[in-house]
Formats: sequence, structure tokens, C-alpha cells
Amino acid sequence: MRWIALPLVCAVIAGVAATAATARMDARSSLPTATTGPTAPLATGLVGREFQGSERTTADAMAAAAGVSYIRLMVPWAAIAPKTLPASGFDPTDPTSPYYDWGGLDATVSSVQAAGLTPILDIVRTPDWAYKVLPGTWSGGSPNLAQLRAFATAIARHYDGSGPTAAVHAFSVWNEANFTKNLYPQSPAYYRSMVNAVADGVHGVDRSDLVIAGELAPFRHTKTTKDRNNTIPPMTFMRAMLCISNTTPAKRTCAAQARFDVWAHHPYSDTGPYGKAKSTGGVELGDLPKMGALLQTAEQLGAIASAQPVQFWVTEFGWSSNLPNKHGVPMDLEARWVPESMYQMWQSGVTVGFWYLLEDRPAQTPFQSGLYFRSSPLADAKAKPLLTPFTFPFVAYLKPHGKVFIWGRDATSDTQNVAIQRQTRRGGKWTTVATITSNSDGIFTATLALGATYLDSLRASAPGSGTSRGFALTVPRNENMDVTPFPNGG
Repeated sequence: MRWIALPLVCAVIAGVAATAATARMDARSSLPTATTGPTAPLATGLVGREFQGSERTTADAMAAAAGVSYIRLMVPWAAIAPKTLPASGFDPTDPTSPYYDWGGLDATVSSVQAAGLTPILDIVRTPDWAYKVLPGTWSGGSPNLAQLRAFATAIARHYDGSGPTAAVHAFSVWNEANFTKNLYPQSPAYYRSMVNAVADGVHGVDRSDLVIAGELAPFRHTKTTKDRNNTIPPMTFMRAMLCISNTTPAKRTCAAQARFDVWAHHPYSDTGPYGKAKSTGGVELGDLPKMGALLQTAEQLGAIASAQPVQFWVTEFGWSSNLPNKHGVPMDLEARWVPESMYQMWQSGVTVGFWYLLEDRPAQTPFQSGLYFRSSPLADAKAKPLLTPFTFPFVAYLKPHGKVFIWGRDATSDTQNVAIQRQTRRGGKWTTVATITSNSDGIFTATLALGATYLDSLRASAPGSGTSRGFALTVPRNENMDVTPFPNGG
């Protein structure tokens, strides 16, 4: 697996400008043809969950078949480290210490790698003895920085390729640190220190390893007597962590640098792929460009220390579907939202997007966002309509004078001749109307002069990818419906 190392928003803007030109006519076939030039890529991943034994192997095979490259795994530090700090003989930087228990994580990592996927290890959950501030009833506490750095060193050494598993090269620092329940006291400056502690440990083992920061929740959430889970808005948190003023032009507000290689976010949206946060400082899918711009500004101003261009990832997105959650997004609409979300991420400078989850979780009522319905055994799980547009995303938007802008990524994520097909009425015959050559990352995009109308639908077909889900040029009335990403109720 090659690591993505491309500039952020500038690469995407340049790529779109270079490739979204009107397609030319092929004299031999009388069909429009176009070749997509270099653009930023869009790889995909899944947020992993705990499967056991053969179910783990099945889950990873299903993920690979869905075209993903990455699996994000939560790494509970407290479950790997000793429950109490040994009185002597424990070096927390030494992964071979008998006090560490890597067995469960090793099995999961090995299964992921055997499926040809790349694990992303997300460090969470402090051992009781490694807190600086202990957690409370409603708060997550704060880890001791020295102990966090020591564990980061140990995990990077354990997965440096010399041990029982193949090397792992990506380590994330906490999950949604702008939530009180995950980090308390709420301090963007302290989170920067946590990121730097992990970076010092990980980069001390291998300078080329990726350290991922952010992973922020998207919404502002004010604590109440019923729910004390206060949230700092992600743009507010990010500016404070990176010491960037909320002014034009932006300025540094402190000299401290944050040491990371990837900024990640969780842009769950209440109103679909282009939805924007209603509260100040929130970042839903439609707000990703402003977060990408802030990241680029911070890098330009020297607020970030990285040996490579800083990447922008989405490490969680998705919605519960109806069915099975009767309060979720209607299935046909969600099947449209999936490729639109991926296009929105791509044009915002995101180079990897992680869907949440592979399979529904009926025991945890809100989380019915799987690509598959829940099944036991997992091998018998039925795919939702979401699976095809996730694996082979394709969008088509009607422009003036009957032109259509298209964007997609073939399921093989490599260069293919992609046939663009048109249906002029619902249930009618599909006819090939253009051929677009995707680039080396499988991205294809063009503006086609088709004389199209709102009654048309388009789809794409490519070798090794099959056929994408049809995309109607008529925008559905409920395209921007207001819905909670994970609503309660069954």
C-alpha cells in the first residue's frame, strides 16, 4: 500500500480545473471521450469493530470487496498495559515487557493485513495509573504526557515490522477530543501536547510513520442537567490548538507547533452531503472546505511540523438507514448521499474517507449505518443499496444547455476506460453516451454535452468495477432533509 502524500486543497482545485473540461468527440465512435489527468486521490476505509475468530476474517474480506484500503481500529491503551503500575521491572517504552498484552490487537491487525488492508491504530482509553487528571462521572480525564509518549514509543516499536505482525505506519491520537467525555479538562493546548507526545514517540521509532490528529466531533453541544457531555466546536478547538487567529489575514497566536502528518475530522451531517452546521464553529460535510482552508493556512504559517505535506482525512461519516431504523435516512436517498458525500470530500481536499460501519449494530439502537444488514453468521449478511455507490461512487449534475458534469472513482482505483451510460426515462434502456479514461487513482471527471434533461439518469461501467448505481439528474425533493445521523428509536 503506498501512502498518499499530496498537497491539500491546491491539488484538488488544480486537478478539477485540469480534468473537468468539456469532453471531446471521438471521430471513430461519434461518442464524447475524455482522459482524466492527475488529481488528488480519494481512498476509502471503514471504522473497524470487534469481530472474533472466523467472523474477523469474513469482515475483513467483505471490507476488501467493498474497495476499501484502510481499517481504523480503536486501540484501548488500558487493555494492553498492566492494570496497575508494577513496582519495578516495567519499562513502558519496551513492547516486549511481559506486562504488556498485545495478543488481541495482534490478531486483529494480522487479519486486516492478510486481507490486503492497512490498519490505522487509534490510541484511546488511559490506564488508571497513567492519568494526569482522573475521569469523573461525566468527564474523560487527561492522560499523563510522559506515559502517553512511552506507550506511543512501545506501540510503534511493536509494529515496526520486526515483531509478530507486518509493520503498521499510522497512529491516531484520541477520538473526538473536543467531547468532555473523552478529554477533560477541555483544553486544545493540552491536546496539542498529547499529539506532540505521541509524535515524539512514534517518529522516534520511524520518521516516516503517520501521526493523525483531530478526529473531532462535528457539532457544538452545550451541557445540560440531563446531558453533561459538553463539546467545543471543532473550528474553535482547531484554531486554539494550532494557535491561528480568527481574523483576515490569519495570524499566529502562539509560537507552539503541533507535530502531526494528517488532520482528521468526523463531519456527520444533519442535512445530507452538502449540509452545513447550524451552530457557529461546527463542521459538517458542507463545511469541510473551510476546515481544509484552515489546515492549509496553519501549514503555511508554520503552525504544523511535519516531514511531508499534511493530509486531510475524514475518519468517520455515515447515517443510520431506514430500514432498519425507522427514524433513519430513506434507503434510496442514502444511496444517493453516499457518492455525493465522497465527491464533496474529494473536492474539499480530503484524500481518505472512512464509512461507519460495515454491518448494522442492532444492540446499539442508533448505529444502523452498516453497508450490510446485521446477520449471524456475518457471511450471510445482506448488502444494503449503499454498498454499490460506496464501492463505485458516481455523481452526475445537470448544467445549463443540457450539459452534465460527472465525477466518480472506479472500484479498482486505477486507470480504466469508463463507459458513461444514459437512461432517458425511468425503466428505459441504458445507452453508452461517452467514454472517460480514469487516472491512476481511478478518478474520472468531465463535463459532457449530451443535450440532457431533468428526466435523464446516468451511470458508469468499468472493467473490474461492474456498473455504478444510476444517478438521477432530477434532484429529489428530500435531498436536503433534516435528519439526525444516528437517531434513537428502532
